[in-house]
Amino acid sequence: MQETPQQYQRRILSYSANQDPLKILRATPNDIRRLIRGLSKKQMRQRPAPRKWSAAEIIAHLADTELAIGFRYRQVLSQSGIALQAFDQEAWASAGKYTTIDPKDSFALFRAIRAANIRLLRMMPRSRWSFYGIHEERGKETMRTMALLEAGHDINHLRQIERIAIHLKRRKSQRSSTNTAL
Repeated sequence: MQETPQQYQRRILSYSANQDPLKILRATPNDIRRLIRGLSKKQMRQRPAPRKWSAAEIIAHLADTELAIGFRYRQVLSQSGIALQAFDQEAWASAGKYTTIDPKDSFALFRAIRAANIRLLRMMPRSRWSFYGIHEERGKETMRTMALLEAGHDINHLRQIERIAIHLKRRKSQRSSTNTAL
């Protein structure tokens, strides 16, 4: 059974609850780099299961999401109370052809947009953390809630990349030990 938008929001916020969202957002690019170190482009494109995204697809998704959330931040900062449009991540993955994008390109794009968004959030006066938008599926979201959602979203996908990387590295290690035993 698929989550409702409210269930998704609660789950994602639970990952970043009581944490500094900016600390998580700043750490994510380095965490990704650490997790994918040693993986080939081919490995990064391997899906862990049918209908599950590969590490490369997750990184492409993170780049697109960073673009979307950056736009939302800027909308809310310029007009508190503005309507925020949802997006279908599967439709974006299909339209963006995530399976064909070089993961290095996705990662570079993600890092660049993330740096700009962090700079925006760090320069923002405290009084603006309460500015909000009305998400068409989840309702009112303040700038703080949006940053916490983004941080929780990072944690969610970092966990997925970590599971994929561990599995791929374990398989590679098993193949190496099998080859040396022959």
